[in-house]
Amino acid sequence: MILFVEIIKRELNIKRLLQPDKSRQRNDLLRKVIRSKYLLILLLPCIIYYILFAYLPMWGILIAFKNYQLFAGFLKSPWVGFKYFKLFFSSPDIFELLRNTFLIGLYSLIWGFPFPLIFALILNEVKNLKFKKLVQTISYMPHFLSTVVVVGLIQLFLSPTYGFVNQILQRLRCGTIVFLQKSSYFRTIYISSGVWQNLGWNAIIYIAALTNIDPNLYEAAKIDGANRFNCLIYITLPCISQTIITLFLLSTGNIVSVGFEKVFLLSNDAVLNVADVIQTYVWRQGLQNANFSYGTAVGLFNSVINLLFLVMGNFLARRYSETSLW
Repeated sequence: MILFVEIIKRELNIKRLLQPDKSRQRNDLLRKVIRSKYLLILLLPCIIYYILFAYLPMWGILIAFKNYQLFAGFLKSPWVGFKYFKLFFSSPDIFELLRNTFLIGLYSLIWGFPFPLIFALILNEVKNLKFKKLVQTISYMPHFLSTVVVVGLIQLFLSPTYGFVNQILQRLRCGTIVFLQKSSYFRTIYISSGVWQNLGWNAIIYIAALTNIDPNLYEAAKIDGANRFNCLIYITLPCISQTIITLFLLSTGNIVSVGFEKVFLLSNDAVLNVADVIQTYVWRQGLQNANFSYGTAVGLFNSVINLLFLVMGNFLARRYSETSLW
């Protein structure tokens, strides 16, 4: 009996030693914070930005459930529940808005997601460092152009009178095409210009992931007789697969978040049947018609759809791979 009691005491003492004390946990956390203070200082502006412009404005979604009156204020406006959501769902424009938004977002994902990856893989094979840096710098530059400048360049290139595209068509005796007045060309112009503008910038993360691959893997594969294509399939892509899946999931979360500025600047009455998306509809209803509650309700609906796409994509990624956002 005494021996049994001693064994129990010994096991309890071992458990106490294995279980970290709360004060020890606090000290470890404080030590980590002090050790990483400079990194936290660098991260602080980003945290402040998201608090001020992403999290605090979320209180504004309450306007979607109120009959917001500008002079009554945010808190004193009367509650109306799901009135504006019902109005939107019964609107005759809802099918066209959802179709245009989803198709532009889907095509942007299909064409805009793989091109930066392919560009990074091609750039990774370039051995001349000076040429590689030059190409990288040139590919980054369009990302820093404002949307107004990009749309101005598009209008300049596709102009029916002095645009070089139509000049080439005229020399080929194909006639003049008013691209920006034809709805059949709107999505192609929007998506291709977006791919061009964001190609280099979106490839940065892939290039960083490629530089972290151990060169010994390639050397061992070449000794075994593998060519460049085999190295790409069996070494490069598996090593950056987590990065690819993560970026793809983040892209699916924005599939119906079509940018307002570019669509608004490129669209006109001739292409409105394919260019009118949820974002332009929110601007028209919320600001032009001063129907703030209705515009907020439509915007909230758009955000919920984005969230559903993100959750669904994360569920599929977690089920069929080892990588997910949570």
